[in-house]
Amino acid sequence: MKTSLFSVIASVLLLFICSAGAPVSQVYQFNYENVLGTSFELKVVASSGQLASTAERVALAEIDRLNSILSTYDPTSEVSRWQKTLNREVSISPELFEVLTLFDQWNVKTGGALNASAEIASALWKKASINQVLPTADELAHAASAMNRPHWELNTDHTATHLSTDPLVLNSFVKSYIISKVSEKIMLLPGVTGAVINIGGDILVTGIQQERIRVSDPVADAENDKPLAILKINNKAIATSGNYRRGFKIGEQWYSHILDVRTAFPTTDIISATVVAEHATDAGALATAFNILSPEESAVLAKQISGVEYQIITKAGQEIVSTGWKALEETSAEVTKPLDIRANGEYEMTIELELARFEGRFRRPFVAVWVEDKKKESIRNLAVWYNKSRWLPDLKRWYSKNQPGKMDPGVMESISSATRSAGKYTLTWDGLDEQGKPVPPGKYTIYIEAAREHGTYQLLKQEIEWNGKPKHIDLTGGIEITSASLDYHKVKN
Repeated sequence: MKTSLFSVIASVLLLFICSAGAPVSQVYQFNYENVLGTSFELKVVASSGQLASTAERVALAEIDRLNSILSTYDPTSEVSRWQKTLNREVSISPELFEVLTLFDQWNVKTGGALNASAEIASALWKKASINQVLPTADELAHAASAMNRPHWELNTDHTATHLSTDPLVLNSFVKSYIISKVSEKIMLLPGVTGAVINIGGDILVTGIQQERIRVSDPVADAENDKPLAILKINNKAIATSGNYRRGFKIGEQWYSHILDVRTAFPTTDIISATVVAEHATDAGALATAFNILSPEESAVLAKQISGVEYQIITKAGQEIVSTGWKALEETSAEVTKPLDIRANGEYEMTIELELARFEGRFRRPFVAVWVEDKKKESIRNLAVWYNKSRWLPDLKRWYSKNQPGKMDPGVMESISSATRSAGKYTLTWDGLDEQGKPVPPGKYTIYIEAAREHGTYQLLKQEIEWNGKPKHIDLTGGIEITSASLDYHKVKN
C-alpha cells in the first residue's frame, strides 16, 4: 500500500515538474500592409516568440514565392511570362498548373460564372467610367464572346498551351489558394499548434485556434461598425466578396466591379456573399460566384460541396443563409441587420485615414483613434490596433488618457470583408460615449495617433462641433498617417 501511494505521489510530482518546465503556447500576432495589394494579418499559436517569428518569416517567404508564380500584375512572374507565349506547349510549375486546373473546374461548376478572362469586361467598364458613357450592347456582346472562348489548354505532362492574346487575371480565389499554402508551411514547424492567416478579408483558421470573426456589413463596413454576424471558426476557411469597396461610377449610378462574364455586365442583385468552407479555395471561389449566380443557383452549387455554409445579402436587404449558418454564429448585441440605420441619432462622423506606404510590404504601425470632450477627457475609443502590449505606452496621448483602465484594448479582431486597399481604413463615430449614451451638443476633439515599433511617431487632432450642421474636414498628413479626413453628416435612411 505504501509503495503504491509513494508511486502515485512520485508520478504526480514528476508530472508537475514536467508541466512547470514545458513551454506555454500563446497567440502571437503580426500585421502588414501592401501584401498582395492589401492587408495581411497572421496569428500564430506557438511555444515561443522566437518560433512565432520563424513562422512569420516562413509565411512571408511562401507568399513571395507564390506571388512570383501567380501574380498577373507582376510582368516578371511565371504566369505573366507564360501569357506572352501563344499556341505552343510550355512547361509550367505545379502551382500554376494547379491554379489553372482549378479555374477550369470552377468554370464548369458555376456554369461559366467564374472565368480568369473577366479582365476583358473590366477594361471595358474602366474605360466607360473614364468617359462617363455606358458600354454599348455591341461592346458588351463582343466582350462576352471573347471571355467565353478557350484561353488555354492543359496537358497531362504539366504543360500548358496559351490560346489567346486576351488579358488574364488570376483573382477570384488565388488569395485563398495562397493562404492555404501558407498554412501548410507554418503548421509543419514543430511547436506551432495553430494559426490564422488573413489576406484582405479571406481567412483560414487552422490547428487548435478558434477564431472570433466579424462579417462586415456591406452598407456599414467601417472597421468599428457593427458586423452582420460574428462567427466562431476552427479548422475552416471564410471568404467574403461584395460590391461595396470597388466598382465603377458612371453618372450617379454605381456599378459593381464583380462582372458576370456570361454577359459582361456588372452584378446587380447581390451586394455581399460570405462563405465558410473546409478548403480556402472553395470559400474564395464560392464567395465570388454567389455574387453572380442567383440565390437559387448558389444553393444548388453549395450542396455539391461538403461542409459549405453561407450568408448572401441582396440589394433589397434580404439575408439568405444556409441551413447550418446559424450554428456558427455567436449571439451578440454587437450584430446588426442588413440595411439597418447605423446611428442612434440623426448624425454620425466618418473618419478616413491612410497609412504611409513604403516600398514593398511594411508592418502596420500601432494606431489609436478616440474622442475627447472639452475637458480633455477621453469619452470614446474608436480603434486601438496593436500586437504587443509592451509597446502601448508609445501611443503617448492615448496611453495617458486610457491607461488607468477605461477600456481593455484588444488586438484587432479578424474581419471577413470585401478586399480593402492597402493601408486605407474607415471608422465611424455615432455620437455615443463609452457607456453607449448620446453625447450632448458641443465641441469635441478627434485624435489619431500612430507609433511604429522602434520607429516614428505622429499625432493628429481636430476639434469639431457636434451640432447638427454637416461638415467635412481634411487633415494634413505626416510621416505615418499620410492623409485623414472627418465627415460629419446626417445618416442616410
